[in-house]
Order: sequence, then structure tokens, then C-alpha cells
Amino acid sequence: MRKLTLLVMLFFAIATFGQLETTKKQQDIAAIKAMCGCYEVTFKYTETFAPEIDYEKHLDYTSGALEWAELIEDSNNKLSIQHLLLVRDTMVIKHWRQDWEYENQEVFYYDKDNNWKFSTLPKESVEGQWTQKVFQVDDSPRYSGSATWIHADGKHYWENKTDSPLPRREYTKRKDYNVMKRGNRQEITSTGWVHEQDNDKIIREDNQEDVLLAQEKGYNVYTKVADEKCKPAKDWWVSNNKFWGKVRNSWDNVYDRTGDLTLLKSVDKEPLFMHFYKLEKENAKPREINKLIKNFVADKSVSNVKSK
Repeated sequence: MRKLTLLVMLFFAIATFGQLETTKKQQDIAAIKAMCGCYEVTFKYTETFAPEIDYEKHLDYTSGALEWAELIEDSNNKLSIQHLLLVRDTMVIKHWRQDWEYENQEVFYYDKDNNWKFSTLPKESVEGQWTQKVFQVDDSPRYSGSATWIHADGKHYWENKTDSPLPRREYTKRKDYNVMKRGNRQEITSTGWVHEQDNDKIIREDNQEDVLLAQEKGYNVYTKVADEKCKPAKDWWVSNNKFWGKVRNSWDNVYDRTGDLTLLKSVDKEPLFMHFYKLEKENAKPREINKLIKNFVADKSVSNVKSK
């Protein structure tokens, strides 16, 4: 009888634990999906510290926009959100994309000089975690990081530190550093969500220790507004989502590797996103998209492609 009682207690303990785990994952998914919708966004950055006393602090950066965030993939272990900027009420600009993958083990970490290093994470290290993979406007890689969503004391947030290329607001203006170590914190609030950043601007050279040039604070506030305000962006996506679906499929073939990924910064004196403008207007076929992306991949070998 005692053994039976212990077995029953063990069964209920396992069942309760499983229920708690499911509930936690459901909370994570709800937090990620809460970033979807129409938002008024303010972007603010200020440099806060530099180790060298003769460093001249750069001007603060402030901007704002209306942004539509569309959930384009919704599965049990992966959520994908496409962001679209709405400028002057009618002009739509395809913005960044964030993919969230549950207990993901395969990540490309940014190194420097447009090179991303492939890494396989130990299964135990990503238990219960979500990897956020951030992509450029042309769906090329930007940065990735894994961490646990926290739901405690009425707060819902995810935070991680990872390396990335220079931000769009600086990559054409600055040559004094080449890596940004991003401290990302994404927190869901009662009015929307906040992307808070504590960033290190790093000088990275081969076979040398990283040198900290400066630190900055970023504070991007997403305030939820009526979806109707983003209708032009929603309509734009309806008209263009099939093309960008083909682009994502082409990139998936590139990411199907276990080695480094190095991309050229330009071909025929133009960056990748400029080439995509033409293909988008023509609603190009997959083979044309594949050819364009292949032209930007510096390593043309197939020795590091995963075996099927």
C-alpha cells in the first residue's frame, strides 16, 4: 500500500512539473506574440562612457516611426515576426525580422568583417531557453543570442549579450570600431514593449584582445496603437509577402551549413538590399534570388554544408 501511495505521489509530481513547464512555455510564447501589432516607436541612443579620456563623445541619436510587426510563422517551437516601417503615413520600408526558436542548438555568432561563426550549443545549456535570431532588411544575418524568458514580480522580459555588426545608424558613418557587443533586454509592458540596450563599441583584430572604444545606452519604446494606423504596411505585406517568403527559403539554403558564413559587403558597388529592390519589383523567381544571394557569399565551397 505504501509503495502504491508513493507511486501515485510520484505520478502527480511528474504531472504537475510537466504542467508547470507547459505553462511557462505558454507564457514565453504569449510574451513574444505581444510584440506583434501596430506601434509608435521612439529610438534613443546616447554614449555614456569611454575608457580613454581624449575620446570625443558622438552626438546622441533620436528618431521615431510607426511600425507594424507581423507574425509570419507560428509553430510550437518557432515564432517569426517581420517588422515594417511606415514613413509619412504611406511609405512602407521592410525593416528587421526576429525569429524565436525554442531550445535551439544551432547558432551563427557574429565575429567581425561580415563573418559569422557557426556554433552548436550543448542541449543542457539551452533547456527552456529561446534563441532570438535577428535579420537585416534583406534577410541576411545580423545577430543571435539565447536566454530564458523571465516572468516574475509582474515583469516579463528576456535579456542576452551578443556580438553584432555596426548598427544601421552608424555603419556608413563610423570606422573607429568594428563590432558592437549588444546587451539586449526586451520587456513587455502594459502599453507595449521596450527594447533596452547596454552596448559596447569594440575594436576587434585577429590574435589580439578586444579593445573597448565606448559604451552606449539605447532605449527603444514601442507604444501600442490601433492596428488601423498601420493599414498601409499590412496591405504592403499582403502584396509582397510571397516574394520575401522565397527570399527566406533561399537564405535557409545558405544557413544549412556547419562552418563560417562570410558575406561580401557589396557587389557591383551596391549592397545586397539595393539589389533586392529590383528583384522585388519584378517578383523574381527563386533561381534569380538564389543567384543573387550566392554572389554575396564569400565562401563558395560546399564542404561545410550539412549532410541530409
